[in-house]
Amino acid sequence: MPKPGKTGRTARRRLAVAAGVLLMTLVVPPASAREDGPIADPLPDPTLSEIGLVLDEFSTLPRSAPLPPPTDDRLKRWARINFVGEVPDGTGRLYVPDLNGKMYLLNSAGTPTEYLDVGAAVGPDFWSHQGLGSGFGFVAFHPEFAENGKFYTVHTEARDALKKRPDLPSGGVTVVHSVVTEWTASDPGATTFAGSRREVMRLGFQGTLHTIQEINFNPNSRPGDQDYGLLYIAAGDGGAGWRSSVPQDLYVPQGKILRIDPAGHNGPGGKYGIPPSNPFVHRQYVLGEIYAYGFRDPHRFSWDAGGTGQLFVGSIGEHRIESVYDVRAGDNLGWSDREGPFEYRKEGNPTCGVYPLPEDDASYGYTYPVAAFDHVPPPSTPCADSGNALIGGFVYRGTKIPELRGKYVYGEGVGGRIFYSEVAEMRRGGPLAEVHQFKVLDTTGATTSMAELAGDDRVDLRFGMDLDGELFVLAKADGTIWKVTDAR
Repeated sequence: MPKPGKTGRTARRRLAVAAGVLLMTLVVPPASAREDGPIADPLPDPTLSEIGLVLDEFSTLPRSAPLPPPTDDRLKRWARINFVGEVPDGTGRLYVPDLNGKMYLLNSAGTPTEYLDVGAAVGPDFWSHQGLGSGFGFVAFHPEFAENGKFYTVHTEARDALKKRPDLPSGGVTVVHSVVTEWTASDPGATTFAGSRREVMRLGFQGTLHTIQEINFNPNSRPGDQDYGLLYIAAGDGGAGWRSSVPQDLYVPQGKILRIDPAGHNGPGGKYGIPPSNPFVHRQYVLGEIYAYGFRDPHRFSWDAGGTGQLFVGSIGEHRIESVYDVRAGDNLGWSDREGPFEYRKEGNPTCGVYPLPEDDASYGYTYPVAAFDHVPPPSTPCADSGNALIGGFVYRGTKIPELRGKYVYGEGVGGRIFYSEVAEMRRGGPLAEVHQFKVLDTTGATTSMAELAGDDRVDLRFGMDLDGELFVLAKADGTIWKVTDAR
């Protein structure tokens, strides 16, 4: 719900959007005021929409837990389910990765079947009990999975695995590795995995936070396209960006989106290929794997199946700004010199806020968000982490809910608020798109909330989508998946 007393700022945002004025010029003090301190409340609150999403409970995954038992209560969930997607083989089966180690397949009734235990396959070096994104993070099926049986996973390793050398520089001493693995199923139609696996990429990170969050293929690409069969890898900054220049360093992969050819061989050790179309492939002392850079935690990304097929990245901010970017090859999102459309300062106490942009900002060439919201700690603890996190979602291009068409649906992960922005307003270089908060309805049409549905104030919200473009909402709190069936 919008915070009390913020209707004035909501009205100002509407005025800015209607007038086509850059939002920053409305809410950010001029550069001359930079020495007055950080901006107290950088962005207007989301506006409460009249649209309510109807959520129909679809499946509950088996209970799971990290091993050894975690000391961080945030990892003590019913099941740390991270995504739901559809296997691209025409069977209609859905897949769900659980950070605690297992991948499940769901039939049309939502009944889960264990397909693969990644944690067991990795062995004692599998790491899932420390770090919010640690464990078996994501799975991406090759577009030709039905024929070649190939899919890719990313998981976290530590302990003896740290004796292995990462494929690319780490920018410092590493405490965990993120490993991308290629699996080849002997029978792509089987209900449980049998086949082979090989390591594709190993990256080291200086902390247990912000490792590799998602890997995926562009679903809009077709055989013969430049992008076809190339794997995108969202690598966070390892928690190092707030005090270093790692996200801006083009010789390390942390804080970057990488793009590789898993069928190629000109990468380190011949394990993968570096596409010749990557933006930095011919530059000396720059990693050719880099597609875009300047990220803190590019937690989720997806392509619009309509429009111009933009790549939207939901990026989790430090302590103030949560952002959605329209990312193109070679973009620099600015972290850790920028947090969203504001200046971030490492000196002093950098967790205390953001600042207006300097007068010479245009000379840096940073790419700024197309949508964003802030989170403001209480006055009693102005430098505290408010615990908010933007969870990227999808542009709805399905056919069953016309009211959602052309809306980018995303959310705030901890409290479980669900937002949307109109894609038509999400323009690079333009004013920030307005952020609307959906109401949440149960199948009877009664107003509820994700916290009520999940039975926990900490929802740990995630999103998913099937091949028809229909949406799902997930909660780690109770391991449940809901299907979005209507918008009223």
